[in-house]
Amino acid sequence: MTDKRRKIFFGLTIIVPILMYCGYYYGMMVKNAPYRFADFQYLRIEYGLTDSLENKYNSKTGDYQYKTTSGNIKKLNMKLSKDDLLYLHRKAADLGFWNFPAEEKSDSKQPAPKYLIEFVYKDKTKKVFYDQNYDGDSALKDANERLIKEILKVIDEHEKHLK
Repeated sequence: MTDKRRKIFFGLTIIVPILMYCGYYYGMMVKNAPYRFADFQYLRIEYGLTDSLENKYNSKTGDYQYKTTSGNIKKLNMKLSKDDLLYLHRKAADLGFWNFPAEEKSDSKQPAPKYLIEFVYKDKTKKVFYDQNYDGDSALKDANERLIKEILKVIDEHEKHLK
């Protein structure tokens, strides 16, 4: 057997089946992912210094309510684009949002911002309540704060475009 035929035989019997199996295996994993953007319905975030969480946004209805610096409640309707929602979905996946505990509360009596983040899909919903005084794992706290920062940044940018 010549050297060229040996390489062709090796490629056909070992490398090609491995590549085919990898394609099948990872294709099925992506297809059966627990939180897929294809199943995404809406995102909801509520936040505030008190338990009333007076600042709210719901991407399904587009309702956005927030408290201004003067203390007034301002309401408007704005829908995020599909690209913005895809960005936030991917950011949540990158930060491991699907593995966050449902409640990250603090025993501290000092007032601190509280956040409720909810991603709703056809079959599943992931909801996390986060207190900024949370004294748990620092990596988890950092991931929560980065996700909140990204969500609020997208909402604020979209609001600036409306003005």
